[in-house]
Amino acid sequence: MKWGIFMLDENKNYTNNQTDIDCLNGIKIIDLSQYEAGPSCTEALAWLGAEVVKIEKPVTGEPARYGYARVSDDKDSWYFCQFNANKKSITLDLKSNKGIEILKELVKKADVFIENLAPGTIERLGLSFEALASLNPKLVYAQVKGFGEGSRYENFHSYDPIAQAVGGIMSVTGEKDGTPCKPGPGLGDTGTGMTLGISILAALLKAEKTGKGSRIQVAMQDSCMSYIRLAWAYTLHTGEPCMRQGAKGVNGTTVPQGVYPCKGGGTNDYIILYCHPGVPEQFQRLLEIIGRPDLKGNPKYATQESRMDIEDEVNAMISNWTLTKSKEEAMKIIGEAKVPVGAVNDTGELFEDPEFEERGLIQSIKHPELGQFKMVGWPIRHNGSFAKIKPAPLTGEHRNEVLSKWLGLREEELKELSNSGII
Repeated sequence: MKWGIFMLDENKNYTNNQTDIDCLNGIKIIDLSQYEAGPSCTEALAWLGAEVVKIEKPVTGEPARYGYARVSDDKDSWYFCQFNANKKSITLDLKSNKGIEILKELVKKADVFIENLAPGTIERLGLSFEALASLNPKLVYAQVKGFGEGSRYENFHSYDPIAQAVGGIMSVTGEKDGTPCKPGPGLGDTGTGMTLGISILAALLKAEKTGKGSRIQVAMQDSCMSYIRLAWAYTLHTGEPCMRQGAKGVNGTTVPQGVYPCKGGGTNDYIILYCHPGVPEQFQRLLEIIGRPDLKGNPKYATQESRMDIEDEVNAMISNWTLTKSKEEAMKIIGEAKVPVGAVNDTGELFEDPEFEERGLIQSIKHPELGQFKMVGWPIRHNGSFAKIKPAPLTGEHRNEVLSKWLGLREEELKELSNSGII
């Protein structure tokens, strides 16, 4: 089987390292979130065994289905599939009284309700915390906001780049003396989703003990601020804003630390190297590796403080050596000497590396529209196994199953709701 440039060895059995994780078995989650911040949270909970039911618009479904990275107009986007694995989908017209009525009936059966709609939307729908808690006092009601309640920007819209900017992440990312840069990972979106997921689990424990639910809110700006605690430490220590240091740590004083070019000259033919200030023998071992044992014990190279004065010289020596090795060779040689190092891997290289499929982190799944493709799953092993990935649902794929199981609706009732456009 082949898709793009990525191959699956069909003769190998990778399923031994994958399992249906049942930690949250029996937990019912209503997912009224879209795009990434909310869906990344509920996807993690689905991987952990919760029954997550997406509530989507009839016909079109969630906007992310036809957003970024879409193969064609009649197929869901790769973007949607990345954040909605292992979920179920039903469609409900929430602009109709009947649609709202059905949703409220579902809430009575749910453990968690999550939304990340535009400011004010959930209140206009009559689905505020107070309204739903009156129906289900044990409900964990979770919300993702761009900016926190009480913020002067409370009613502003936000997406991942906005959150990373206003939360301080972009200010500490980029080359020294360069412009601010947005990190590639969705720290504002998925990072916020992971933060929310932890609190949902805590609130579920509380609900189980006390019978009382909770209202949980996380602002994307606030979440991003929590991800730069080293930068806060720098500001507390110096009294100055933390600045950009490229591939170095936030204090910028560690030498050597950074990216070094390797043989091949490709876009990502680099390693990142870091000699810890608290482990001085790491740099002495590195001198041996790069062919400069004559400098061992030399006071100019003995400490972090002395090397700061000759940082360009140190970096040039390391680069002269790394340019003679591929990034894989350099990583192997330096890493085996117990010096922290890593090759700069791109997504294509990681997809092609068989190790991740053999371990079970990357899995091949079959989507009814998109066919066979690889996907990175939940990164934590439970009893030695990764969570088994199931493809993201088609729009409304599980509406009959969920509405009959949760609410006991009969076939004729489902047909009537479908014919009227409610589901």
